[in-house]
Amino acid sequence: MKGVLVIDNTARGMGKGGTRMSPTLSVQEIARLARTMTWKWAAVDLFHGGAKAGILGDPGSPDKEGMLRAFARALSNEVPSDYVFGLDMGLSETDAAIFLDELGDRGAAVGLPRELGGLPYDELGVTGFGVAEATQAAAEEIGLPLAGARVSIQGFGAVGAAALERLVELGAVVVGVATAQGAVLDPDGLDTTALLALRAEHGDACVHHCGLALQPATAVLRAAADILIPAALEDVVDKDLAAETSVRLVVEGANLPTTPAAKEVLHSRGITLVPDFIANAGGIVAAAHSMDARYSPFTVDPAAVLPMISTKIRANVVSVLAESRDRGVPPHEAALLLAQGRVRAAMRLRGRLPAGPRGARP
Repeated sequence: MKGVLVIDNTARGMGKGGTRMSPTLSVQEIARLARTMTWKWAAVDLFHGGAKAGILGDPGSPDKEGMLRAFARALSNEVPSDYVFGLDMGLSETDAAIFLDELGDRGAAVGLPRELGGLPYDELGVTGFGVAEATQAAAEEIGLPLAGARVSIQGFGAVGAAALERLVELGAVVVGVATAQGAVLDPDGLDTTALLALRAEHGDACVHHCGLALQPATAVLRAAADILIPAALEDVVDKDLAAETSVRLVVEGANLPTTPAAKEVLHSRGITLVPDFIANAGGIVAAAHSMDARYSPFTVDPAAVLPMISTKIRANVVSVLAESRDRGVPPHEAALLLAQGRVRAAMRLRGRLPAGPRGARP
């Protein structure tokens, strides 16, 4: 078993971020994601620090449980005092239960099954719900009515599917969806009810059963739409796509889906980008509830989670876009300024940064 844990910053609280499993992950990837978690916690103004963990392995391997248990044992000195396991790409609620069992500590993991007192993230669709709320808030800010707006979604896992479901409730028309196995497009709007049912039955293979021509997964990124939501992979929106796209709004459902060069191109073209650590923070709001309840005999009330996600994410989208307009900088830079200011203030107060020109502490 090979794995990595990166704890990026703990000025505002212990390190917290999901644990992923992939046969191709690298230390650099986990470090980037850990830094993103630092900004995400600060942007939402919840008191945890940034961290991320990863296991180098195939999530479909018959040895998956063994790898999970070995990783948990390897980090027994860090968990749960400095890091708490969570769910990310390649892991499920059952896997979180394995971490808990191996370490024998209810504080070792969040994202547990309901039967172990966990909050059912995927069932509630907390991250995707937040992405949809961010989309509506941003659309309102730029004068784009969401009702009737055409949306293209790259990625149809837990995040993409939940975002689609909520966007349809808000009146949007989903014209494109992609999974790892390909994309389906319909300029008049996909039958989202049927598509969700097919996903529940076939997973990523749902695109083969829609009765529509299967296209390459990347086709969804160039679909004729008003809003693009990259909700799966990193760096899929590059500078070439940014220069060609006709969308008015990009909402980052995935972590780091837009390259730095693409962000500059989008800003220069007047296309609004809602950064990942603002748009997809619904999961960490839910995780904060779960973190707080790890040792409680009472389960978290799911009915209280979605309204809080909506309130926090909508307020952050509005403030970030206002900051972007006032400073004349891209939204990603404005969001970073907001988050960095909070982290640096905490570091100064704790004596981790100089407080004045001579380094005097407050």
